Amino acid sequence: MLSWCIGQRRVAQIQRAFQKMKVTILCLFLTLIMIRSMLGAGDFGTPETDFHLLQYSLSAAGHHTHSRRILEDVKDAAETNSNSYESFDIKKIVVDDEPPEKKDPNQAYTLGPKISDWDEQRGNWLKNNPDFPNYVQPNKPRVLLVTGSSPKPCENPVGDHYLLKSIKNKIDYCRIHGIEIFYNLALLDAEMAGFWAKLPLIRKLLLSHPEIEFLWWMDSDAMFTDMVFELPWERYKDYNLVMHGWNEMVYDEKNWIGLNTGSFLLRNNQWSLDLLDTWAPMGPKGKIREEAGKVLTNALKGRPVFEADDQSAMVYILATQKEKWGDKVYLENHYYLHGYWGILVDNYEEYIEKYHPGFGDHRWPLVTHFVGCKPCGKFGDYPVERCLKQMDRAYNFGDNQVLQMYGYSHRSLASRKVVKTRNETSNPLEVKDDLGLLHPPFKAIKVSS
Repeated sequence: MLSWCIGQRRVAQIQRAFQKMKVTILCLFLTLIMIRSMLGAGDFGTPETDFHLLQYSLSAAGHHTHSRRILEDVKDAAETNSNSYESFDIKKIVVDDEPPEKKDPNQAYTLGPKISDWDEQRGNWLKNNPDFPNYVQPNKPRVLLVTGSSPKPCENPVGDHYLLKSIKNKIDYCRIHGIEIFYNLALLDAEMAGFWAKLPLIRKLLLSHPEIEFLWWMDSDAMFTDMVFELPWERYKDYNLVMHGWNEMVYDEKNWIGLNTGSFLLRNNQWSLDLLDTWAPMGPKGKIREEAGKVLTNALKGRPVFEADDQSAMVYILATQKEKWGDKVYLENHYYLHGYWGILVDNYEEYIEKYHPGFGDHRWPLVTHFVGCKPCGKFGDYPVERCLKQMDRAYNFGDNQVLQMYGYSHRSLASRKVVKTRNETSNPLEVKDDLGLLHPPFKAIKVSS
């Protein structure tokens, strides 16, 4: 009997050891997945986020004796908040809208009220609006907005769909404000891949388009969310570079996130060419970029150890050579030339309830920038479901301002479907909305704060 009990005890010990081994293996497996998701991320994320996530993963790998309950919690979180675009089911974020209203099948279909005097209406309107388009302003410079994406298809199918939404969004804003647009799909210099690919492109466009006064760079993962706001061009008449940022953080603190290079204005002149020549040497990939990254980390506040990026390099240039460049640089924070999506997207309904487009600031942000979502890659820094849902909401938030011109709106910020917001009329050129801001033709305005 005693020997049987000893045998059973040994069996139980072996079983417990086997269970612990399985837990350890599963922990290591999940850790490898997390590390792979970060190392496989695209070029559009924030290096700071990648660094903190990597720290967390390496730490988790060392604590392989966590309890089964903690392991299950981590596994559940990975399943519901996955950062992987490959494993995400896009159907999860598709809103099932109500079926369309049934119409009388015996009633003849019409596109709208019958209009018999359109030539007369249009002729009268042209006489009364001789200076159209409305966006022509005495002190407004000629602007070229530049954006782009990789020449290869996205690593997941849904990424190309969101790139299409993003460029459509930018085209709408540019059309409304009389801005030319250039979309780039070519890597002009293989050494300047990643964050740095914009620099050779910007230089080439400045030289190839001497007619433009300002080049406006915008990342592909940024969207316009205030279609009415007109940039205060007069404010920048004495400046050559306009970026979203704070003087104290850049010049006093030398903080590596004191400005953002996802959306900025650059004047077409010799000063800008000289700045690009100063900016670019940290960019070539390989040893140069890695060594430059060490210099930036040592010089800038809060910067983790990683290869040189264009944003840190710009902070470094301005902070260490303020006398040479500073008096021609305007760090803008009165409105969202760049707006981090994480602090904006959940407030869209509040903006709609309390304010109206045209402010560009905390009341109605000009730009919502989805830093770290990386929809064109396999993995992002944030849960895929949250990123895609909020990108849809941001797109619809901006698109509603365009659709309102034509009497439509999205059923909700989460919906692809549209509904009519006003009845059709036989005198369409006399129609204005409740604010008098959006009416055919769209008139871009600048709303004072």
